[in-house]
Amino acid sequence: MPKPMKDFRTEPSIIPPLEPDFRPATLYNQTFRYELDSSRAGIPLSIGLERPDGTISRYDTKIFSEDHPLAVSNLYYSERIIKFLLWQRGGCNVYIGGSKRVADYIQKIYHPEGERKFDFQFMGEKVYLEEFSVIPCNLDEVPPENESELEIGRHLEGNRIGFDLGASDLKVSAVIDGNAVFSKEIEWNPREQTNPDYHREYIKQALLLAKEKLTHLDAIGGSSAGVYINNRPMIASLFRGISEGRFEEIRNLFLEIQEEFGVPLEIVNDGEVTALAGSMSLGLNGILGIAMGSSEAAGYVTPQGNITNWLNELAFVPIDYNPNAPVEEWSGDIGCGASYLSQQCVFRLSDRAGITIPSEISNAQKLEFVQEKLENGHQGARKIWESMAIFAGYAIAHYSEFYELNDVLILGRCTSGIGGQIILNGANELIEVELPELSRKLSLHLPDEFSRRVGQSIAAASLPDIK
Repeated sequence: MPKPMKDFRTEPSIIPPLEPDFRPATLYNQTFRYELDSSRAGIPLSIGLERPDGTISRYDTKIFSEDHPLAVSNLYYSERIIKFLLWQRGGCNVYIGGSKRVADYIQKIYHPEGERKFDFQFMGEKVYLEEFSVIPCNLDEVPPENESELEIGRHLEGNRIGFDLGASDLKVSAVIDGNAVFSKEIEWNPREQTNPDYHREYIKQALLLAKEKLTHLDAIGGSSAGVYINNRPMIASLFRGISEGRFEEIRNLFLEIQEEFGVPLEIVNDGEVTALAGSMSLGLNGILGIAMGSSEAAGYVTPQGNITNWLNELAFVPIDYNPNAPVEEWSGDIGCGASYLSQQCVFRLSDRAGITIPSEISNAQKLEFVQEKLENGHQGARKIWESMAIFAGYAIAHYSEFYELNDVLILGRCTSGIGGQIILNGANELIEVELPELSRKLSLHLPDEFSRRVGQSIAAASLPDIK
């Protein structure tokens, strides 16, 4: 990827103690736009993302005119925004109007042999089952925005089971008329499994365990990392070990479970349930939920109280523009959210914090090992969570450029114990100091300990409508 002639990678005023080279995406964009406004050489750039159902997201910005000395910076700036939009909103057709140079560049790297071949394949054949296309066009040829919203969840009546599939643990709850009467976390290791029977048996046994706590069962609701369409996983990191030849068994897994249990079943992306849980518990809309667990999961409830058909896979969205930022293990891109707002960050920074994690234990146990150090006053462990707080603050500021937000809810295993309060306080302080205007309109929330750990499985139980 070309580097700008002028480096807009701004050093933050509040530096993560264990990541001094962190360069927040939000500060880069602010600096780019300041220089652009000062130059008075801005030209419009319009980006449209089209999905097979006919919905379209649109993003309008400005870049330097082609004859300006800083015009080469347009490529980096535009590509990082398009990368954000793809993983936030999704799309298999990307329209780029206003700059043939930018469009040609995006077309070159979002290609089967290009630098973003993972994104090309994911957004095309994996998610939308159509070939991914970048379409250069004139400004007036970028399609107008055509978004949709869906009502989902908030059904509390009856005897329900809710489950949440994470990469380290499977959470399940038995819920009666909106009250959890049983919740349990079960360790598992789905990513490395090559046999779909492993996933099927673990999930079924968890559901049966919760069913034992109910006199009868009316519905099952679930959440999981990945992209789900009509209760069928199109792609998910939890099932990355399953070959393409056997992935159809995974696609039909939840349809089979629904038939076996004989009740309505709904499963959606875990990020959407994160946001739904926050909206339900706080009585708020216009909320972004961020779950810091095995990876980073995110979901969004609109100001009208609905969800969108966006992907909201913020784990793959770049938040650090340091050219030497860590590589995200699945996509191969650098500086992505999963490396900063999940247990992956805890493991990555442990050596710098002076903590050696035993290699023979599970990832869930590794996180608990470091969290125990934190609870016992280990200063290196505290610096890990202080760094995550700064990452979170700058990331939330970046997200606010692309979402209509009033509130942000943070939860997940990384927020258990005192770590959650460290992240909340640090992120709040950063936003107040660095972005005071944003702090006046945005509130950050941390649920109670029980909700942090199993809140998603409880909210998931509300997904099916049994009327």
